[in-house]
Amino acid sequence: MILAVGNTKGGVGKTNTSVSIAAARAKAGKRVWLVDGDRQKTAQKAITLRAESGILPGIACSAYSDGPTLRAQVLQQKDLYDEIIIDVGGRDSTAMRAAMMLADVMLVPFEPGNYEVWAMDDLAELVREAHSHRDGLKVYSFLNKAEPKEDSEDNRDAAEVVSGYDEFEHLPQKLVKRKAFSQSAGNGLTVAEWRNKHGKRDVVAIQELDALIAAVF
Repeated sequence: MILAVGNTKGGVGKTNTSVSIAAARAKAGKRVWLVDGDRQKTAQKAITLRAESGILPGIACSAYSDGPTLRAQVLQQKDLYDEIIIDVGGRDSTAMRAAMMLADVMLVPFEPGNYEVWAMDDLAELVREAHSHRDGLKVYSFLNKAEPKEDSEDNRDAAEVVSGYDEFEHLPQKLVKRKAFSQSAGNGLTVAEWRNKHGKRDVVAIQELDALIAAVF
């Protein structure tokens, strides 16, 4: 299983999502390789913090921001792992295009808000191009950093717009904007491994991530 997490819009939580899922799948006993395809290497830094803290299980992580190199390395090493998660930066890049040609599934996080939703046009074009060159790529979109209110108009409007794209299958599962997601992923953790200053877990955040992972895998 190769999962690419990407969007041509920056700041929508791609890296946090990638790290959270990678750590969760490793915790579930999978041999996971997280590939950082962003030149900022934020995912790799998070996994390094995890390793330095001695948190187990460890997670293999490599950084390839050049598309041809990413493609060559993934093809060479893919049989060593149960699951490969590729985090690609928020722009049309050679790494993103390579990831889309390699992946079984692409997961597209987006935030509520007009600018974030409008940016989906660019990604839809890339998906159409990828589909013209290969078969089998499934593309799922989901609402990330969602407003916490169940009746949020921003959440509803954004989901309705993205659901109108034929290139994506929009998932009803969403991740609400919570401290647990940003603070855990920044340290290479999944939310089930994170504790607040009172030593408590965010049970709702764990449930949200588990539901998203179940929908994707």
